[in-house]
Amino acid sequence: MADILKISDATALALHSMVHLARDPEVKSTTAEIAAFFEASKHHLAKVHQRLTKAGLIYSNRGPAGGVGLAKDPAKITLLDIYEVMEGPMMCHACLFGKDVCPRADCVLGELLPGLARQVKDYFEKTTLAQLAKESNWGEKNK
Repeated sequence: MADILKISDATALALHSMVHLARDPEVKSTTAEIAAFFEASKHHLAKVHQRLTKAGLIYSNRGPAGGVGLAKDPAKITLLDIYEVMEGPMMCHACLFGKDVCPRADCVLGELLPGLARQVKDYFEKTTLAQLAKESNWGEKNK
């Protein structure tokens, strides 16, 4: 069936932790600090951070002065970059049966699915971490 947007817990953690890091890109945070901020499992977030590090979106240093930080300018990292590291290519099917084009001329949902699918992908392609960090209202609790 149609899967307009699939966001796993791991992807949600990736998106949120990346925006957290983008709020002050010069400052490193620890995985434990970020997990506490989002009330998430430190171990689950550590696995997410491993994937983001392997993809080159964040860096990670061990030890007393260690932590994680953005490996790239937050204005150059899109939500789609993060999503595809975690979920694979975003497949926005315009058909309830997963086809690129509905085989019926009179789809029961009309133009709803193709329009939503394109809108979701456009948003993820165009929205950067810098934008979301600037719009974030997480306040001082983030620091």
